[in-house]
Amino acid sequence: MSSKQNSKGKGTGKGKSTQRLDKVLSNMGWGSRADIKKMVKQGMIVVNNAAVKDPGMQVDPHRDILEVQGERVLYREYMYLMMNKPQGVISATEDKRDKTVIDLLSQDDRWLQPFPVGRLDKDTEGLLLITNDGQLAHELLSPKKHVPKTYEAYVQGNVDEEDVIRFREGVTLDDGYTTLPAELKILSREDEADGVKSHISLTIHEGKFHQVKRMFEAVGKKVVYLKRISMGSLRLDEALALGTYRELTSAELELLGRAQD
Repeated sequence: MSSKQNSKGKGTGKGKSTQRLDKVLSNMGWGSRADIKKMVKQGMIVVNNAAVKDPGMQVDPHRDILEVQGERVLYREYMYLMMNKPQGVISATEDKRDKTVIDLLSQDDRWLQPFPVGRLDKDTEGLLLITNDGQLAHELLSPKKHVPKTYEAYVQGNVDEEDVIRFREGVTLDDGYTTLPAELKILSREDEADGVKSHISLTIHEGKFHQVKRMFEAVGKKVVYLKRISMGSLRLDEALALGTYRELTSAELELLGRAQD
């Protein structure tokens, strides 16, 4: 999706009432401030039906009618993307060695400088929220909030009711930390050549480093595949292919307390 298509998308949140025109358009992906200045000179930018003379003029992007090359610009301050993260990429904005989740975004979807909310391990798949809304990120990641995160995993070993009880009571990790109570569900078990493999669902309420893997290690088992299914009220769209993403729907934004204006 292009930045210009994005400008027609969902607008949520409001900042201060007026901003420089060139800053607004640059942030929306219409080019650098130098590009905006050139377009102004060529009469390609109109505000409230009047050709712009000064690229630094103050505009209210929520109220003023902005047009570039005859195309209406609908301003938005924040972007919210759901990604089905694949294995092999890291949850970061940039890295010198590994591909990041931001590298999977089109160039046009990077204008608002989004970042991943939280971290999924390099070999973990599933739900990842990407946004530039720092307040929402804080609300979802704050240790005081205890936002639930649900994972599905395949575990080498026979996960049984004793493990369910131990997880419910809290598991002591290798560094001595005892986790908050977690909800472990056994979905299925399969006998394989190298032993029993268990398919499980686990909901945790914190986000310690490699927590799910370390919880199973604490009970003598090993996670061989891990996928995040949900985070708070946001659930992975199973129709979303690995490595792809989409904008959140109005209903999903409402669940996160970010209803559209």
